[in-house]
Amino acid sequence: MNDIGVRDTAAATDAGQHRSVAVVVIGAGQAGLSAAHHLRRSGFEPERDFVVLDHAPRPGGAWQFRWPSLTYGKVHGMHALPGMELTGADPARPSSEVIAEYFTAYEETFDLRVRRPVDVRAVREGQDGRLRVETSDGVWSTRALINATGTWDRPFWPRYPGQESFRGRQLHTAQYPGPKEFAGQRVVVVGGGASGTQHLMEIAPYAAATTWVTRRPPIFREGPFTEDWGRSAVAMVEERVREGLTPLSVVSVTGLAVNDAIRAARAHGVLDRLPMFDRITPTGVAWDDGRTVEADVILWATGFRAAIDHLAPLRLREPGGGIRMEGTRAALDPRVHLVGYGPSASTIGANRAGRAAVREIRRLLAGEPVSVPAV
Repeated sequence: MNDIGVRDTAAATDAGQHRSVAVVVIGAGQAGLSAAHHLRRSGFEPERDFVVLDHAPRPGGAWQFRWPSLTYGKVHGMHALPGMELTGADPARPSSEVIAEYFTAYEETFDLRVRRPVDVRAVREGQDGRLRVETSDGVWSTRALINATGTWDRPFWPRYPGQESFRGRQLHTAQYPGPKEFAGQRVVVVGGGASGTQHLMEIAPYAAATTWVTRRPPIFREGPFTEDWGRSAVAMVEERVREGLTPLSVVSVTGLAVNDAIRAARAHGVLDRLPMFDRITPTGVAWDDGRTVEADVILWATGFRAAIDHLAPLRLREPGGGIRMEGTRAALDPRVHLVGYGPSASTIGANRAGRAAVREIRRLLAGEPVSVPAV
């Protein structure tokens, strides 16, 4: 039994597929591993008091699915997991390899015993005030839930007139194979975030032509990313989730940090942006003012949405489309915490959110009143 008396007997059904724990963590990316680490430090035992469920085939979170040309040296703001630094990584190696190895070592070092691959299908109201977590590996009954499912599984595809008529190839950042596959092709890249600019800069030397289109003019930010700037950006995202609106990405309010590569790309016209087209034609894209661009490929670098459909039976969504949050806690259900959601979607934010969620859950399980925490 741990220090606050929350042990659950893992009583199985005859089929051996219905188990009880105090806390279920869904997802083993940065946020999920951070939460699991803080549970472990607080005296919770894996498999006895908590369990971590991850649908990915191996450690690495969403990083394991990143394109090979995204090397570790190109990664922006990868913050170490709590209690274990990532040191000595070769900046020329793919980030998918470096971070997957780091996460593997982390899980083993802290004995987190992540179960995978496990798909969580639904979280429902259970019996006796508990939550029922239905998965591909049976049912878990839990007193509290930490949802750390991120966004990678829900790529956002905008819809435009004529989209089905396009005779070329359409793909999303989630399917990006690296730049060489676009050799000799005319590529339209849609999206004004970090992924869109990275794709453009990689593809341009290989493609016959590239065109960049965004809904809003991109904001390029010169100078260092200060702590005050970061705090202000996170506060803007946090305000939205506090109101139950769908969260914005942090980069959408910080702008694009200018480095030497971006300066060179802007000087060579690679990052000359056009406003969003009005329709898609069989051979490209078109604007209502008569302008057209021929294309072989449309690459949608249009971001992701929170992967939280499995929480739908709990009816946590507000009319604004998001889940209203108080710190990491869902305002409508104090048993449910979301980490890596909204303002905690950055790697450093995920670490802090994991710690805050565990602190609140300890109080909940101990029967203490809960208050709005600072993440």
